[in-house]
Amino acid sequence: MIAIIDYGTGNIHSVAKALQLFGAKTIVADKAGQIEPCDKIVLPGVGAFDDAMLELQKQGLKAAILKHIKNKKPFLGICLGMQLLFETSSEASRTKGFAMLKGSVERFSENKNIKVPHMGWNQLKIRNKECPLLKGVADGSYVYFCHSYYPKPHDAGISVATTVYGIEFSSIVWQDNIYGVQFHPEKSQALGLKMVENFVKLC
Repeated sequence: MIAIIDYGTGNIHSVAKALQLFGAKTIVADKAGQIEPCDKIVLPGVGAFDDAMLELQKQGLKAAILKHIKNKKPFLGICLGMQLLFETSSEASRTKGFAMLKGSVERFSENKNIKVPHMGWNQLKIRNKECPLLKGVADGSYVYFCHSYYPKPHDAGISVATTVYGIEFSSIVWQDNIYGVQFHPEKSQALGLKMVENFVKLC
């Protein structure tokens, strides 16, 4: 069973449909007790860092998610759901992140002559082909982005794919049982669905 965390934002139904395509049984979880029996978690996200963290805390979901990760069960964060894994965000004034990954989340600088948010298709530069999420995914593949902030890990080794938009930023991170993607695999057509399939098949 895969828990899709519902904290009032995110593409819940699109993510659920993508997972179910590959035979996954899913539950939309908005209570801590729904998470513990699940084998995997997906944390989607659209919205603001502060609002998301405050809602997760209010619903008692933060502690349940941290327990799941510490128990070495697979976790996938999508877009904001990935950013919440880090310690801090320049977007946030009231909250800290889960701090399961060392580093921060920063805003794109418009001084780089780019439009913010970064919206549309862009390429993946694969840096670690051993990441299970990337099985069958070719270097240079295109995925769909929609974000104004990007992760900046302290350990460059967890960045298994990068993307260039004004700067080169981490678009996929992987540390043990933790996977994070800055793009939206559920909107990235066949290539994104391949990554969803890879996550479903994780042991």
